[in-house]
Amino acid sequence: MTWAQLISEVIDLRSFSNLWYWIALAVTWSHASHWIIGIPFDMVMRARRMGGAAEAELEDFARLCVNRTLYIAQTAGGSLLAVGSAAYTCLGLLGFYYGIEIAQAVFLILFPLSLVALLSTRTASRIARNADTGAALHKRLSRHRVAVQAIGVVSILVTATWGMIQNVNIPVLPN
Repeated sequence: MTWAQLISEVIDLRSFSNLWYWIALAVTWSHASHWIIGIPFDMVMRARRMGGAAEAELEDFARLCVNRTLYIAQTAGGSLLAVGSAAYTCLGLLGFYYGIEIAQAVFLILFPLSLVALLSTRTASRIARNADTGAALHKRLSRHRVAVQAIGVVSILVTATWGMIQNVNIPVLPN
């Protein structure tokens, strides 16, 4: 067995038939829907239930996360948009034009996350503009979470459909 054969046996670049890819996809969307603008959603639920100190803690933490998100968007937003656009274009071309499955898999995970990033920036901007606190903050963060979950569901559905198509179309090579 040559080194190239050994490496291709150990590192399988057919992502859609790899269990680890699907685990990574599930963990990615679980993480994205739990951490809303950097705020763990259980903190929102605790503040809603308990109020008082938990509410003050959420408002302080939300202010920090909102300011951080807006600072990054204002200082590096243009650069991130340019680099992200170039990266997504490269991944899209490599994956869907040239047929490289690993590029397709990475694109199908990362591109929807960029939509979540844009949505998070918009939500952070609205929280800052309206100076949301208390019930208004809970409502805005909850709506944002539902939107992130909707993007995740559509992303998983598209990825699963594309993955099934790729797995069905893989030619079977004789041994």
